Amino acid sequence: MRALPISLDRTAQTPLPSQIAGQVRDLILGGTLHRGDRLPSSRSLASDLGVSRSVADRAYEQLMAEGWTESRHGAGTFISAAKRNPPSEGRARRPTTPEAQLIRLDAGTPWGFPRRDAGWRRAWREVSAAEPPRSYDDPRGLAELRIMLAERLARTRGLTVDPDEIIVTAGTTDALRQLLPELRAGAVAIEDPGYRAAVETVRSFGREVLDLPAAQPIVDLRGAAAAYVTPAHQHPLGHVMPAADRLTLLETARRELAIVIEDDYDSEFRYDVAPVPALGALDRDRVAYIGTAAKSVVPTLRVGWLVPPPSLLDGVVRRRDVTHSGAAWPSQRALLTLLRDGWIDRTVRAGRRIYAERAARVVAALSPHAELAAPIAGMYSAWLLPEPEAVRVRDAARAEGFELNLLSQYTRTSEVSGLVIGFGGATDGELDRALSVLSAALRRA
Repeated sequence: MRALPISLDRTAQTPLPSQIAGQVRDLILGGTLHRGDRLPSSRSLASDLGVSRSVADRAYEQLMAEGWTESRHGAGTFISAAKRNPPSEGRARRPTTPEAQLIRLDAGTPWGFPRRDAGWRRAWREVSAAEPPRSYDDPRGLAELRIMLAERLARTRGLTVDPDEIIVTAGTTDALRQLLPELRAGAVAIEDPGYRAAVETVRSFGREVLDLPAAQPIVDLRGAAAAYVTPAHQHPLGHVMPAADRLTLLETARRELAIVIEDDYDSEFRYDVAPVPALGALDRDRVAYIGTAAKSVVPTLRVGWLVPPPSLLDGVVRRRDVTHSGAAWPSQRALLTLLRDGWIDRTVRAGRRIYAERAARVVAALSPHAELAAPIAGMYSAWLLPEPEAVRVRDAARAEGFELNLLSQYTRTSEVSGLVIGFGGATDGELDRALSVLSAALRRA
């Protein structure tokens, strides 16, 4: 069952049931909803949209009368007609070329929320009507967007900053590229296993990478100019950094005069506990905070944000003023509207519900056969297995049309092994088929 991010206009002449039915119809025709997908119950839909249950019931009755949906006794309401079947419907998907055919169960692809809804379209209409800067914009980024980001960081991450302390970036690795030239000489310590793009970015600047054993207290940063960490949701194992370990890390960084680079890539999608406050809220002088819209909007929007320590802020801004590096103005302008209109908040709430439901299905299917590395949060899970077994399961999944990563692909000196299984980018039907393939392969392994 998936949440439906429907936007209702209560001032329009079109009745609310017709608006709901029309938007569900658009989702089907646009290929977002597929034959066999289960819709929320009318009670759940009514609660999500803030309408009476009778409104949701009438919308579902209209869709059923038109033949778009069908009711299955005791099971719910399902899509019964679609513009096209999902590519993997029916027989198992057999790839001819991996890049074009495989269904990726990766850690970075978010739930495919509809991007043709009214809020999304309004954001891009505003982009087309807005007056772009006559020349290069403020090197910090669009001022109105930084105001919205400052409000959101204070509200959701406990990080109180002035808008002028925020730098809009073209994503996480771009933020890292902005920071690296401002750090003192020395290596950069990165969790192992850890974020592969960060490792490659650091190495591209000619800096050595030091390995920090993941999910362990960081007590030694000798020789490191900075430590790159994912404390809210360790990537890829999934642990939350305990409060005591956070304080130990900050004390170690102060002692060694190192900067802590906090990658807060998906903290808004916790559903097991409340989102953990940002590490940057504990020490603004020592922590460089990095956030991204990749998981809450779409990775290809290429927008993120950086809050450097005050000692590095002016240097980063001066360099950007010379290089003109930053996020594209249309993407910034669209993100401003999506934040202002509450679209992102609604999408995050829907995403949490969907990820929580999918996580439960993943655990139920795989936990009899493998060990979960940490409680699942966000859009992926990590499972511990001996490397030969993990390889066999990965290969079996690939033969059936599914691509997933080995934990060893994220390691450098660590010997941890297993699988990283994402569930954000697949449809419900694809996920069910993938879990069937994986559980069978794990039983054999």
